[in-house]
Amino acid sequence: MATEVTPSDDVQLTGSSVSFSPENPAPLIEPPRARTPRTLRPQGAARTNFELYGWLFMRLSGVVLVVLVLGHLLIQLVLDGGVTKVGFAFVAGRWASPFWQYWDLAMLWLAMLHGGNGLRTVINDYAEQAATRLWLKTLLFTAVTFTIVLGSLVIFTFDPNIR
Repeated sequence: MATEVTPSDDVQLTGSSVSFSPENPAPLIEPPRARTPRTLRPQGAARTNFELYGWLFMRLSGVVLVVLVLGHLLIQLVLDGGVTKVGFAFVAGRWASPFWQYWDLAMLWLAMLHGGNGLRTVINDYAEQAATRLWLKTLLFTAVTFTIVLGSLVIFTFDPNIR
């Protein structure tokens, strides 16, 4: 014989135990940032899929980066004698081969673009004012571009005979 459990008058329901009804509606959760007339898309403006492409890029570049980084770590730290062998001569020997130059270039570009896209998303989510978002994204774009350009120059203009 099963007994039915019902709340009695002396038991207070709190938290997730409270049942919602028309007399006791669930709390309204406000959106993090409401659209304003300034952020609305103008009539006739073309709609783009930039966020979709950014989302796809994050997934695909993440998979490629896992392969590149694990391969890098395996070669650098495990197979070639460990971390004690890594030095100027080791890097010079590796970058003498175009294969390793392009491997490291792909890792640099994908890591910077992947990280930059992730930070762009964070800025969009947490920067409340449009001017703040603009300046933060400008700073981010500048830093990513500077790092990619400088890293690419180092990889392709590396001189092992420097003294």
